[in-house]
Amino acid sequence: MRINLIPLLLVCAAAAGAAMPGFAQASYDAALAQKLKADDYGMRKYVMAFLKRGPTRAKDAEESKKIQAGHMANIGRMAKEGKLVVAGPFLDNGELRGIYIFNVETIAEAEELTKTDPAIQAGTLVMELHPWYGSAAMQEINAIHEKISKKNP
Repeated sequence: MRINLIPLLLVCAAAAGAAMPGFAQASYDAALAQKLKADDYGMRKYVMAFLKRGPTRAKDAEESKKIQAGHMANIGRMAKEGKLVVAGPFLDNGELRGIYIFNVETIAEAEELTKTDPAIQAGTLVMELHPWYGSAAMQEINAIHEKISKKNP
């Protein structure tokens, strides 16, 4: 399952716009806010991970392919479990490889999840974790993404 970064930007823009004068306020849904554990601003705590190029390189193309397949399967598993709300690569092939936004409240919880990633285990990626405050609505991205994605990696 590939998770697109564009919905993240749209959700953040919508959350910011809702609080700005001149923008229409959608009707408040108390049940949904409670389900998503939103605060009074419609926000909640997450942990953001910056995936960086690790110190280890795969020995060959076959090993690299195997690590990447495991990495993608792990992303799909965490998304299905509701522990990962956004994931995606950067497209410039730099040292910063991608991001995750974990649906957890502590760095310790996110660290446990990162340990399940085959790319982390192999040392081809390392993660830098930070507490992050964002729209509680981001938890709905994966369900929406499944409805608009024709292909899954």
